[in-house]
Amino acid sequence: MNEKITPRKVEKLLAVKGMNDILPPESARWEALEERVRELMRRFAYENVRTPIVEPTALFVRGLGEVTDIVEKEMYSFDDRLNGEALTLRPENTAGVVRAAIEHTLLYNGPKRLYYMGPMFRHERPQRGRYRQFHQIGAEALGFSGGEIDAELILMAHALWQELGLTDVALQLNSLGQPDERQQHRAALIQHFEAHHDLLDEEAKRRLHLNPLRLLDSKNPAMQAVIEAAPRLLDFLGEASKRHLQSVTDVLDACGVAYSINPRLVRGMDYYNLTVFEFVTTKLGSQGTICAGGRYDYLFEQVGGKPTPAVGWAIGMERVLELLKEQGTADSGPAPDAYAIVPDAAFLSTVMVCLQALRAQGVSVQMHASSAEGMASMKSQFKRADASGAAYALVFGADEMAQGQVTVKALRDAGIAQLSHALSCAAEWAKSLQSNA
Repeated sequence: MNEKITPRKVEKLLAVKGMNDILPPESARWEALEERVRELMRRFAYENVRTPIVEPTALFVRGLGEVTDIVEKEMYSFDDRLNGEALTLRPENTAGVVRAAIEHTLLYNGPKRLYYMGPMFRHERPQRGRYRQFHQIGAEALGFSGGEIDAELILMAHALWQELGLTDVALQLNSLGQPDERQQHRAALIQHFEAHHDLLDEEAKRRLHLNPLRLLDSKNPAMQAVIEAAPRLLDFLGEASKRHLQSVTDVLDACGVAYSINPRLVRGMDYYNLTVFEFVTTKLGSQGTICAGGRYDYLFEQVGGKPTPAVGWAIGMERVLELLKEQGTADSGPAPDAYAIVPDAAFLSTVMVCLQALRAQGVSVQMHASSAEGMASMKSQFKRADASGAAYALVFGADEMAQGQVTVKALRDAGIAQLSHALSCAAEWAKSLQSNA
């Protein structure tokens, strides 16, 4: 008697919460954005840099500061079980780029303009445009001290918004001055908030003497009046800091880039100085910042390098793509130039030789494949060809195969005549299939 075997149920594994799969056709939109960025960086003469996803935990503790939300609450940190080294999935990449520049003496022959694209990790509450694995595009100008480079980076981001067709994006500027000016402002902030101690929430009270600038970031409605009345850092700037900010705004004015000065725009990390800026939108709710940047002349020293001026920005890719969708300007991704319709599986070898010749000439071709039941009907294949977005159908029917030919049928333009081409001369007629030919 045969015993009936009940299949063991295997638990379905899912992605980690807040870490998302990017699948077609959505992935095509990512690729389109990445290609635009690469071309933009080429025009501004920025070179690509790729750093590890895992870095020493100390890099971020020293670089970002212990009293920051990122270090205190959000980093994915762990001990390497083989050697006990404290490691962290990078929550941002500026510190990693600086570490790489120091480690490889990258600035030995002079300043560098660099850019990167890739995933970052923070343990936050997932919400629209904000995920635990998120992706950034970053640009860093290392070794440059002049305000014209701050302006260059702002102009680069502005050019990207224009090329993407984004309209609801506003530029906000501020200056954090230099450490001595911030110390004077810090003392005034502490004095101000201590005078209103009863109005502060528990988080603000905890941060008051550790990092009072972060109080200015608070979204607590009960604290907004006291925050608005707080001393402004701009009022503590010396002449050199004012001149630096002026050099930035002079370039923006000359290039016709609109901006507003936001005296409450700050950074929680001590290494920032002088220019800080953000591009913001009202279309994404509370996650309105799509690009944030600033000058960080003191970061090199904090992670063990020589004093080196630097400035950069980072763009949240998910937020930009979400904004493109919101405005209805999202790129749907490329369609193939042609779709190969093959009614008989016996023709597949001959068909694939032809398609390889077309692809070698740069033509994008999607081939209809066989299944266990054989090839789908011609009608079904034409439906799939139309759904693919291809401009042309390549028909490899029995009559065509007998004559060593393929029929090319336009799927989008009824005014284009149907043609037949020799299979053996595919390289000669390939360009006629390309949309940009």
